Amino acid sequence: MHPCLTPDTLAGLRRPRPYPAVTVLLPTHRTGPEAAQDAVRLRGLVAEAEQRLRADPAVTGERRAEVMAALGRAVAEVDPARAEDGLALFAAPGEHQVWTLARPAPARVVLSDTFVTRNLVAAHAAEHPYWLLAVAADRVTLWDGRAADVTEHTADDFPLTRDLDDPDVERKERIGDVPSTFRSERTRGFLREAARAMGGILAVHPRPVYVAGEAAALSLLDELGMFTEGATPVPHGGLAGGTAARVRQAMVPLLAAREEAQLDTTLRDLDDALGHQRFAAGLDEVWRHAVEGRVRLLAVEDTYRATVREAGGHLVPAAADDLDAHEDIVDEVVEHALETGAGVRFVPPDALAGHGRIAAALRY
Repeated sequence: MHPCLTPDTLAGLRRPRPYPAVTVLLPTHRTGPEAAQDAVRLRGLVAEAEQRLRADPAVTGERRAEVMAALGRAVAEVDPARAEDGLALFAAPGEHQVWTLARPAPARVVLSDTFVTRNLVAAHAAEHPYWLLAVAADRVTLWDGRAADVTEHTADDFPLTRDLDDPDVERKERIGDVPSTFRSERTRGFLREAARAMGGILAVHPRPVYVAGEAAALSLLDELGMFTEGATPVPHGGLAGGTAARVRQAMVPLLAAREEAQLDTTLRDLDDALGHQRFAAGLDEVWRHAVEGRVRLLAVEDTYRATVREAGGHLVPAAADDLDAHEDIVDEVVEHALETGAGVRFVPPDALAGHGRIAAALRY
């Protein structure tokens, strides 16, 4: 996934552009023999994009060359070593972007006057991103967690480091005034600085926060008010200087507990909406309410996909090659919900088996 899918970034992707803006979507593979074929499939989609540009009478030769040059630059930036489950390339005259997705995307090429973002938005919503602040007396690191991946955030003043040597320690030892590491004013000031930096990031990129460190560090952060905004303490030392693999391992049980709690909360919210007759279930019904902006909370099974077409104001099954088919209608529903301010929660397979794999709590 791109480092940050902020509202401003998303608005920028959706803004109208001179025709054609090209979107190339592709399911990818992290490892295994299928991963070796991803580059071949991508070349095939790029060739399809060029063919369609050539066949489009609305696209001049000069404009086609500009778009294909931008698409070529996007392809050159694709890094197989960082592959996830899907890939989105955006290209228009003078601009290009590459996004990896934590959800599969249907293989397709779209020529339009804006970029297709629904797969990007759905993947972002399914990632359940979080921050992990790892604290030690001499180092504070910030980790960007998304689904099963975690990477160190090395911007916005992170990582913070300091020298533990106290130039005045000999005098303090003579008078018996050497405080413990986490009681010294220098440490308190150091962690205040970390808290301020974390606050600045949360103001722009709000998400759940975990704070890891030894008990004395967590106690001091609690005293400084670090946990007042709902941060979850993690009594685990050694992560401030640890590797991504070590951080990921430490977070596994916490993330599993969070997912279980979120599922329980989601199912209770849906039951409450059903009791108050503000409930919708099944793709056709939920889709109509999402388009109307009535959805307050959308719940979708994580692996649910459907290809449909509209007929008589309803959705009916369709083949992927139908001209008016919606190949990714579930992601369209997700995007409609997010655009109207609804919460979106992805749940495990069969969690909504009794509700047609997708359900919603309605505003009215």
